Amino acid sequence: MFNRVTLARSADGYGMRMSALPEQPVVHESGIPMYLVRERSGRVEQGTRDSVGGWPILPVGEPWPVCFCGERMVLFFQVDIPVDVAVFGGEHLLVFQCPVHNDAVGADDGSERLPEQFWDQPLGSDHSEGAFWRILLHRDDTDSAGDAESYLQPRLLELSPATERITVWSLGDALVDDRPADEVFAARGNGVDEFKVGGVPCWAQERENYVCPCGEKLSFVCQVPEDTGFDKHPDQPAQNFTFNSDQYGLFLGNMLYIFACPARCHPAAAWPVTQN
Repeated sequence: MFNRVTLARSADGYGMRMSALPEQPVVHESGIPMYLVRERSGRVEQGTRDSVGGWPILPVGEPWPVCFCGERMVLFFQVDIPVDVAVFGGEHLLVFQCPVHNDAVGADDGSERLPEQFWDQPLGSDHSEGAFWRILLHRDDTDSAGDAESYLQPRLLELSPATERITVWSLGDALVDDRPADEVFAARGNGVDEFKVGGVPCWAQERENYVCPCGEKLSFVCQVPEDTGFDKHPDQPAQNFTFNSDQYGLFLGNMLYIFACPARCHPAAAWPVTQN
């Protein structure tokens, strides 16, 4: 159990020291598994599982996603989620978006309950025609698709374990009970602002929660920071509403938080939350 004192970041931003200033943030180095996602050198080949672009490794019975407008979606990235990550460890994550449609995502009425088949018919009047994205999670023993992503330059990705540092500005009486510190901080604080799998979201605005139509609360999977760009092939057109004419971005370059159904209702039962 913690003493009822305030902890603040030291000058290097990571160490811990005692402070009597209540306005200072509390920073907790958690044991929650989290992996940073980074590009690395090397060649993407058919069968590569951690990549920007490349050959998608799709679930059984799932074709390459197509937008409601008829355009084949762009494979932005795919990764194997490390086995020690909560809920979705051991699964393969793929993130697609239409090369033409590019927008933020949100519910008009602030509803937390997602509709039936929300992966095809999402919340929000701006998405009445259907989803322009598809996020897939699966454990199927499938081969890669026969053709590669054509819009983005392929890049190898690596996932490196890192410490999830959770910052909280107000704990109140949260630490006077017997709950583990990781649980308390995760429920109230923000993790690091990085491209990562696992860990705790770093919310740009208020935290958001969503419930699958099956009744399960969606669980956090992955975070992509604001204005994360993915290099396009030089002969491909610039993305609509882009922040960089040489790159494509997800959801207008907003901060992206991916949540998915822990009951695994469907390989595409995942929801993108966008903030800035």
